[in-house]
Amino acid sequence: MAAIYKISEDIYDEHFTLIALHSSIEDYSLVYALNSYLKIKLKRAVKDLEISSIRTFPFFDWTDEIHDRYYTLISNNSIVREELNEGNLFQDQPSFTAYSLIPEYKDVDYFLKVEHDEMDVDESILKSVLSIPKVITAYSVDANKLKSKNNLIF
Repeated sequence: MAAIYKISEDIYDEHFTLIALHSSIEDYSLVYALNSYLKIKLKRAVKDLEISSIRTFPFFDWTDEIHDRYYTLISNNSIVREELNEGNLFQDQPSFTAYSLIPEYKDVDYFLKVEHDEMDVDESILKSVLSIPKVITAYSVDANKLKSKNNLIF
């Protein structure tokens, strides 16, 4: 008789803060502002986060070894250019489809994920992010209530 192994859903039980950001600026401008206000050093990752063969999301990350934190900024939206079928009235025009990393929060532009061990970090990070002039609003999101929480594992 073969042994059966089950993987527990709680295997990824690391504590992190998830902050939703609404901002109309480009990702590189937001990274520059976050680096200035939070005193961090986010850099573009070599490879984008790939959810499927057509859905990729650019992200920036940095490891703070002094405070034992890992910062990640990821775009919530990905726009993919698709080719239309022949015989279509608009076959020469490109078609674009928008995808969201976290579909429950389609209106959110970016997510800032901070993995840490401390319990009181949430407020100080959120307060610093809200002080950035080009950020329209920012708020904490309870990741445990998300249906698409697995998209945040990277």
